[in-house]
Amino acid sequence: MTSYAPGNFCWFELVTKDQNAAKAFYSAVFGWEAQDSPMGPDAFYTMLLKDGKNIGALYGMDNAQLERGVPPHWNVYISTDNADEITKKAESLGGTAVMAPFDVMDVGRMSMIKDPTGAIFAVWEASKHTGAQLIGETGSFCWWELNTNDTQKGKAFYTALFGWDTGGDANYTEWKSGKNTFGGMMDIKPEWGPVPPHWLSYILVDDCDATASKIKELGGSVFVGPQDIENMGRFAIADDPQHAGFAIYQRTVK
Repeated sequence: MTSYAPGNFCWFELVTKDQNAAKAFYSAVFGWEAQDSPMGPDAFYTMLLKDGKNIGALYGMDNAQLERGVPPHWNVYISTDNADEITKKAESLGGTAVMAPFDVMDVGRMSMIKDPTGAIFAVWEASKHTGAQLIGETGSFCWWELNTNDTQKGKAFYTALFGWDTGGDANYTEWKSGKNTFGGMMDIKPEWGPVPPHWLSYILVDDCDATASKIKELGGSVFVGPQDIENMGRFAIADDPQHAGFAIYQRTVK
């Protein structure tokens, strides 16, 4: 990937309490390489690479985040050609700018937005950094799922904001852009417990069961699966040892 049209998921970022432990875990599970870049006194931004290509990044929480009790989590970024305009549009549709648009040095401009159902995502206006260089290949991100308490409100917001289309059925909404289906949306189930609305990112793997076993072996947890999606693939939902959630997916139908 060398560029992203507006409305496409383009970057993925782990916010964690223990940066070195996170690097060790994800490198062991997915074969990612880690490259640290200074971003202040005693602070580093770690680029994550698969086969020499960027697939995402991670960084350690600062004291302010720790004091607010922010849990470890994966951020998702959606491409835009104007971060200021899309943020204003999101607010007009009932969203909230958690972080107003700002420049990230000379690599791009971004904001953090909470949708009307409570799920948070970022928008990215690229400059020098366009986003992930690898998507949809083994060891990279491949699917994005909104889990929410109000799917109708979510559908209205994202279709209006990004021009996405929808498909699927009453149990699972699919997100589409033209002929490309790139994600989904579903209701948070009561049996999940007090789970807040959130975006869940899936990582493509060659063997879902073996990867799930590796996750558990290295101190993570697997909450759902591995189990089949009929005529599509096999998936599992997990978290890392610091309880940042993610999912894995194996294609079984080409």
